[in-house]
Amino acid sequence: MAFGPVQILVVGFASDAQFKGEALEELARLREHDIVRVIDLLAVHKNEDGTFEKVEIADVEELSELGALAGALIGFGAAGETGAEVGAEAGAELGDGGKLYDEAEVWYIADSIPAGSTAVIGIFEHRWAIPLREAITRAGGVALADRWLHPQDLLAAGAEIGLAIDE
Repeated sequence: MAFGPVQILVVGFASDAQFKGEALEELARLREHDIVRVIDLLAVHKNEDGTFEKVEIADVEELSELGALAGALIGFGAAGETGAEVGAEAGAELGDGGKLYDEAEVWYIADSIPAGSTAVIGIFEHRWAIPLREAITRAGGVALADRWLHPQDLLAAGAEIGLAIDE
């Protein structure tokens, strides 16, 4: 089975956040069109009194598949084909529980956000990239670099250029 690039996205929401379901609707649309696959989504809200609530949406099959793939790749790097087999089995077992985060990790997340705020951690597979990667491979190409460029990166680059121009 082909896997696309996997992204971990962490988003914070202040206490005055307006949760109207728009982001979840967009994720549903992206899933429906096989643009992204939601492997895991964890939301942690820290109440004003310091207690926290969590919601985790995970697909057990997807966690198991991702665990098997990651384990196989790590195992192959460590010990070749034998390592790949052992790693795939171990990785699949980790994903079989249906939860990616244990209570200690959830507590750590809740402890690091301000009271009244929410943190959401999403793990997404970018399915749209699979046909592109396969076409590049068929043409004899290989990825030489891969990086996400965000608007904030461009703003920071512009600020650095501005500082250099001013000097």
